[in-house]
Amino acid sequence: MKRSEVREAAFFMLFEKQFRDDTCEEIAAIEREAEEFPLCTDAIELFEKINEKTTELDSVISGFSEKRRVNRIGKVSLTVLRIAVYECLYEENVPVNVAISEAVHLSEKYSFESDTAFVNGVLGAFARSFAEKNGSVTSDNE
Repeated sequence: MKRSEVREAAFFMLFEKQFRDDTCEEIAAIEREAEEFPLCTDAIELFEKINEKTTELDSVISGFSEKRRVNRIGKVSLTVLRIAVYECLYEENVPVNVAISEAVHLSEKYSFESDTAFVNGVLGAFARSFAEKNGSVTSDNE
């Protein structure tokens, strides 16, 4: 599977996890049975890793969400933000700009335009801060 497909499969499972008390293993098993989208080991692993760090990721997100507290962010947007922030912080093979671009793409595909603008704004602020802390330079033209 392509990385974007892995990300999207993880998105579906993370989104579902917000509505269920099932374990990650149970959700993955349900998704395997349903066969509604391609599922691979990488997608399940990404889902589990992000799920483990939900509290930390939500803390980071809350620091860049000026207009909404985490519990007031729509579930699609919150799922997208968690994936992007996780990839920026923990996936060395995924460049920050790619993680953000893919997050915006997922948001465009599964949420409203205003939610996509919100996601883009939060991730833009996060990316600027991330670049400052890590000594890299970003520009609006990149």
